[in-house]
This record gives sequence, C-alpha cells and structure tokens, in this order.
Amino acid sequence: MKRIRLGNAVFEGLNNAYVFGADPEAETTVIDTGVATPDVREQLEEGLADCGLDFADVDEVLLTHWHEDHVGLAGAIQAAGDATVRVHADDAPLVERDPDAWTTMNERQRALLDEWGVPDEPREELLDFLDSHDELTGPEPTVEPFADGDRFSTPEGDLEALHLPGHAAGLSGFVVDGEDGRALFSGDALLPHYTPNVGGADVRVEAPLARYLETLERIVDGGFDRAHPGHRDPIDDPAGRAKEIAAHHRERTGRVVDVLSEVGPADAWTVSAELFGDLSSIHILHGPGEAYAHLDHLAAGGVVERTEKEYRLAETDPALDELFPAIATSA
Repeated sequence: MKRIRLGNAVFEGLNNAYVFGADPEAETTVIDTGVATPDVREQLEEGLADCGLDFADVDEVLLTHWHEDHVGLAGAIQAAGDATVRVHADDAPLVERDPDAWTTMNERQRALLDEWGVPDEPREELLDFLDSHDELTGPEPTVEPFADGDRFSTPEGDLEALHLPGHAAGLSGFVVDGEDGRALFSGDALLPHYTPNVGGADVRVEAPLARYLETLERIVDGGFDRAHPGHRDPIDDPAGRAKEIAAHHRERTGRVVDVLSEVGPADAWTVSAELFGDLSSIHILHGPGEAYAHLDHLAAGGVVERTEKEYRLAETDPALDELFPAIATSA
C-alpha cells in the first residue's frame, strides 16, 4: 500500500489517498481522491506516476464518504480509464450529484440554520462560501453503491467495508488483515489531531452524536492495530484514540450544560458562540451543528427541554455519564 499526500487549502488540510496494487501489472484500487483543483490533481498524478501508474491504470476507486475533499477527482479517474467507483449507498446520490438528493440536502441545511438561530450576516457568509467552490468537485462519476460488510479484492488482501456513520451518513472505513496486523482505513471517522465534526458536516444524520458514539464503540471493538485516516498521519492506537474522542464529547456535553446554566435558555448559535467564539466560512455550519448535536443528545436523555428554537435545562445536576458509553469514561 502506498499513501499519497494531497493538499487541501479549503477544509481541514492534508488529505490522504491510498493505493493498493501500486504496480502497473496489478489491479489497482485507490481509496479517496482529494479535491479536483489543478494543484491537487497534479499531486495525485505525481503520486501515481511514482508507482508507474496514471489515472487510466486505476481499476477501482473506493470512497469513504461524499465530502468534496474525498471524492473530487473520482469522476476524472473514471473518465480516464473506466474505473469502478464505489461508495456507501447512503452517500451514493450525493456523489453522483443527483439533483433531488442535493435539493433535499440544501433545504435541510437552510431549515437548520434557521432552527439553530444563525443570524443573517453569518448565514449569508456561509451560503456564499458553499456556493463558491465548484472547482473542488470535477465531473460526477457513475457510482456502484456498497453496504456494510461488502468485500473488495486487492493484491494486498481483501478490503472489508465498515459503516461508520456520524460525520456523514454513509461514511465507511475499509478493513484489511495483513502481515502487519489488522488495519482500518478510517476516512474521517477517526482522525489523529482533531475530532470530526458531527451535526453540521452532514445534516442528514439523525441523532448525530449518538450515531458517532456508536461508531467509536465499533472502532474500539474492532481490534485494529493501526488506522490510516483521511487526513494527516497514521494512528498507532486506534482504540485509544477512539476513547479519547468519546471522552472529549462527554466533556463538551458538560460544557454545554454549563452554558445553559449560566445564560439560561439558548439556541444552538448562542451555545456555539460560548463554545467556539466567532466563526467564519465552513465553521458557521460546523460550530452550531456541533452545538446542536450535543443539545439533541441532551434532549434525548431528558436533560434539556426544547422550547421552540431554544433549549433549557430540565435537570440541575444531570448524571451525564449515563448518556455515554463506557469508552467515554475509560480513556
């Protein structure tokens, strides 16, 4: 397996593409492709050329999820050599740019911005940002959907799809058992230096924090020796990192309770401002989305009550540990 590091100046920086069968004589599979900007395309082409390959030599592209910094060049690769492009069924319509799927997504985003209490000025800044990055995604590919547990053959062993929703509805990792142990190609489900956004990154996900905590439990239970994330460097202790992220969300939920205790009933935008301060660009979506995910989790646990667009504490001294799996308190 070869890792190709790709730039990303718009979102979270330093994407990874992974090449299996990095040999002109082998069947070649690529996990994720980066954005479709000219500089990133050149980086991916150079990385493949180091293996004696070009876009036309790629036989299969496996996508971890629908975000532009993971799927941008999939259509260009497919156009060059008729590669099969696969993504989880929950994300397939977005990757194929299905108009109905994108209309539903956009309508849901705008409804939530209103529900979260995002003021007009930052709302317009966000919508302008979202409308100004068409260059991140190239031609849409034709996609073959996969499901949890599906397997894909490579010269370095079968890759098994592992559905890991939360950050995105269809987010999936790929598991391979090899000479160096059991590895997870985790996409954005598990990252080494920061926590994947939940709540704003994919507004289709219901109960986003609860779903993501289930994903972290699945990673802990997976027995992985190493994780290869969608951004930055490998993770040598995937279970330990998953527990750290779960504990982080337990701590953040406590901070949300503190905010409501201090300021009284508040909407997601107000809570977000207390947690993260001033926000710009994509974080105008991610900040209140994250606050919403925690408020929603607290509401499901009966700790807060929703009053129209605001949330108020229903308990003055809630037992928050009961809302989290054991891994959140065992890091």
